Amino acid sequence: MQKKILTLGEPMGLFIACEEGKLEDVRLFKSSVAGAEFNVAVGLTRLGHKAGYITRLGNDPFGKKIIKEMQANRIDTSLTVIADDRRTGYMLKGKTSQGDPDTYYYRKNSAASAIRVEDVENTDFEQWDALHTSGILPATSQSAKETTFWMMEQAREKEKPVFFDPNLRPALWQDEETMITEINRLAALADYVMPGEEEGYILCGSRNPKDIASFYLEKGAGCVVIKMGARGAAAFTKNGFVRVPAYEHGPIVDTVGAGDGFAAGFESAILEGCSLEEALRRANAIGAIQIMQESDNEGLPTREELEHFMQTTPAAGE
Repeated sequence: MQKKILTLGEPMGLFIACEEGKLEDVRLFKSSVAGAEFNVAVGLTRLGHKAGYITRLGNDPFGKKIIKEMQANRIDTSLTVIADDRRTGYMLKGKTSQGDPDTYYYRKNSAASAIRVEDVENTDFEQWDALHTSGILPATSQSAKETTFWMMEQAREKEKPVFFDPNLRPALWQDEETMITEINRLAALADYVMPGEEEGYILCGSRNPKDIASFYLEKGAGCVVIKMGARGAAAFTKNGFVRVPAYEHGPIVDTVGAGDGFAAGFESAILEGCSLEEALRRANAIGAIQIMQESDNEGLPTREELEHFMQTTPAAGE
């Protein structure tokens, strides 16, 4: 059954380096679209679900490109505002064969950062089955933070499941203490909190998945999903936990977007009524597929591609 998931965030223009080296030395870049929630929305639509995107874009080439990409991926743009007073943010991403690529953002005072509660207060939550957001948009401005809190509070009031990925961006916050405080306040409004181990260490003071899970379960989360990279993932509830190993994969091309693909896999499975174990397996599979792709989202699989990967690829250690 097709589900309808509403996303809230900031999509950006993306220039991907075509050659390895420092960003200031790269001569050729490939144009694409980036943004954590955009990646999740693409992942969901590739799996046959409907995704809507609440955001603001500038009336500029990047904004127009993003709209075209959203439409090409069948993402509902009816809640996307085109603004003449701000520009669309964009970023540069390096190319590397080892570790994470270098990134550089041009998003200060972007169109999305100017989003206000007034822009979203007419959202009809009855038309949607769930809300997905992260800690990125609320870091961009006070009004964006207020809007994120409002959306999560409204979704919970309407009894729509809220999925929250911390997606820490320290450079966007005034300081680490503020980031930790506000991210944890937002997480307390979520039904599903999905941090990585390193994020858990920053936010909760521990890399131990059980400690991270206990921290958020005590704050009111119904389920805490811990991403553990090559060691797989685990999901904790008050009734226990499930741990699932990662999938084997080929050479890592780019780690950016893997967590977003993971989120799309997990959320789609949960909304389809799958067990936590099945949801983690799907999430791990999409994460493995994504790290073998150059773009943040172009490699996200269709349902047929996902099923083929899961049927033909063993779990790590098997």
